[in-house]
Amino acid sequence: MNPIAFEVFGLSIRWYGILLSTGIMVGILLAYNEAKRLGRNPEYIIDLSLWCVPAAVIGARLYYVLLEWDYYNGDVMRMINIREGGLAIHGALIAAVLSGYVFTKIKKLSFWETADIVAPSIIIGQAIGRWGNFINGEAHGGVTNLPWGIMIDGIKVHPTFLYESLWNLGVFFILLAFRKKKKNNGEVFLLYGILYSMGRYWIEGLRTDSLMFMGMRAAQLLSLAIIVVFAMVFYFIRHRKNRNTTA
Repeated sequence: MNPIAFEVFGLSIRWYGILLSTGIMVGILLAYNEAKRLGRNPEYIIDLSLWCVPAAVIGARLYYVLLEWDYYNGDVMRMINIREGGLAIHGALIAAVLSGYVFTKIKKLSFWETADIVAPSIIIGQAIGRWGNFINGEAHGGVTNLPWGIMIDGIKVHPTFLYESLWNLGVFFILLAFRKKKKNNGEVFLLYGILYSMGRYWIEGLRTDSLMFMGMRAAQLLSLAIIVVFAMVFYFIRHRKNRNTTA
């Protein structure tokens, strides 16, 4: 499939960007409706997105460039040229969470409640965005003989983009069900981090284009750290007696 959807005045519009934008818009709409359902002014979700989306793009690029420093070192123009590819979801998530935290502190809102509201939006956006990797013919796994393998450069490989998209979709529905049973703010977001990281750890082991850190797959290291830390915080919050935190 041609990665370029169409051109406008000589500028190529890629399917990858269209899918990412679609995921973001779907996520914003879901969070907007959830905030409204909870009796909050949903307009703050729009303001939040204006902080977090640009931060996510910057974070995704910065994370990628730092882990591929030997390639980008000294070439500033290459560093900022995201049209050639090179965005890492973990960098996007870290930057978006930090941006969201600052936003809630400035607006005097509950960070944990806000995080719970947007958690399902984040994972459904990830599920949609992964299809951009398929169109680009990237983020795939190693050689496989499985019937659902896809052909890349004449070789049948694991469709890891599909594995992650399906995993994320499953996590999305789990979060929708769980948020009705949560005891305290923060639990939905923490569960998102745990479940996503579990799937990402496994799927990352199949990929052939992993970013490396000290000889190890960076995404797997970070996924393990998130699972451990988020599980501990989840246990702490879950066992607070009928008390919603506003941190």
